[in-house]
Amino acid sequence: MSTETTRAAKPRQSWLSSISQIAAIVLAVFVAKGALAEPFYVPSASMEPTLLIGDALLASKFPYGYSAASLPIHVTIPTTERVLGHLPKRGDVVVFRWPGDTSQVWVKRVIGLPGDHVQMRNGQVWLNGAPIALKADGLGEAEQDNGSSEIAQRYIETLPGGTSHPIFKLRMNGTLDNTAEVTVPPGHLFVMGDNRDNSADSRVPVAEGGVGLLPVTDLVGRVDAIVGSWDLGIRSQPVWTWLSGFRLARFFSSVH
Repeated sequence: MSTETTRAAKPRQSWLSSISQIAAIVLAVFVAKGALAEPFYVPSASMEPTLLIGDALLASKFPYGYSAASLPIHVTIPTTERVLGHLPKRGDVVVFRWPGDTSQVWVKRVIGLPGDHVQMRNGQVWLNGAPIALKADGLGEAEQDNGSSEIAQRYIETLPGGTSHPIFKLRMNGTLDNTAEVTVPPGHLFVMGDNRDNSADSRVPVAEGGVGLLPVTDLVGRVDAIVGSWDLGIRSQPVWTWLSGFRLARFFSSVH
């Protein structure tokens, strides 16, 4: 082989090597997002005060196993059973594909598991014939999806098993404060938002814009941490003030 041919081959080999390395990195990221964890963004107020508009979440995928919903990109493929599947625990904050349009990813809290009887009575959750404990916890400020805010009653709700979390109540005798009792069927979950008067969840049928009873196959993962947060309301202010919108206290905080 001539010297000229050898010199021409080296750049070609180097170019192919670089492409291979880039492809390997992309594949590793894709696999990690599909199998381990994936970031998500909170666009609504339905999970306040636990999650705020502008929070960036990290959802772990392995706790519940894997299905078509676990893929890091939305593709239309037949629904599959979960591989290495495990049910969430009551109180887990979960990310899932909305049954009404699986290209959308929503976040709610698991309240009822298969076989549970769930009902709302005067704004309080009843689970299997008994009320879930509520303790008044002062007042909070609930941000609305349009950027405004209002004062909300804050409570600490304690689920069977001892898991506690805060909730907001904007009003008494709201439209979703009294519901018929439902039995959660096999392979489904009853999920709710912590902002009880501003959440289209399992109390609302899919046909009316809610979640209905959530199929386990639509689960994406469990929310374990907030990795960043930015107050979207700052966008109406001058650009040079936008850095002040970062909620540094929420960075790398756990979610309960």
